Amino acid sequence: MQKTSAPYISHLSKDKKLGKLLAQQEAIKLSKRKQIYLHLCSSIMSQQLSTRVAEVIHKRFLKLYAGKPTPQKILDTPFDTLRAIGLSNAKTKYIQNVARFTLEKGMDTKILRKMNNEELIEHFTQIKGVGRWTAEMLLMFTLGREDVFAVDDLGIQNAMIRVYKLDKTDKKKLRDDMLRISAKWSPYRTFACLHLWRHKDNVPAT
Repeated sequence: MQKTSAPYISHLSKDKKLGKLLAQQEAIKLSKRKQIYLHLCSSIMSQQLSTRVAEVIHKRFLKLYAGKPTPQKILDTPFDTLRAIGLSNAKTKYIQNVARFTLEKGMDTKILRKMNNEELIEHFTQIKGVGRWTAEMLLMFTLGREDVFAVDDLGIQNAMIRVYKLDKTDKKKLRDDMLRISAKWSPYRTFACLHLWRHKDNVPAT
């Protein structure tokens, strides 16, 4: 089923348990997207929601701006108008924070692409409402970074517990075991995460 021409496959397949999983799935290509602030807003909207509900709210959000939201337009939108599309008070504030941060500090794609993963995570988590998980999702799904490991993602945890028969009763040991196993996947840890999500059929909404 796999096309072994994808460079990450041979490397990740050195892990026999992961390799077995890869052999059952199609190869994955990462994409790099523009308008990073919009994808960050979308990621915030989707937090703790089903993919379907998140899509409905995102469509309403785009409709407010005829499909062309800008940071300034978002900031100019009354708080209650944003709330009315289905956002919580907290998420409305967080989206405004993203827009304000974009205007004040910028999200120039050329500059961001020069930063390493940890620098990017530190940059994005300056925004109130953007935690490490949200930043990691942005690196994977928007910036196309190949070597990100979302150790605190529940879907990744559940998949690795199943595939590697890990003990889930001790959270610290589970985390340490996941980091130890995933270290061997570098520099392609993003691809490993994507295949583990597929295994659990639990790809995050972004």
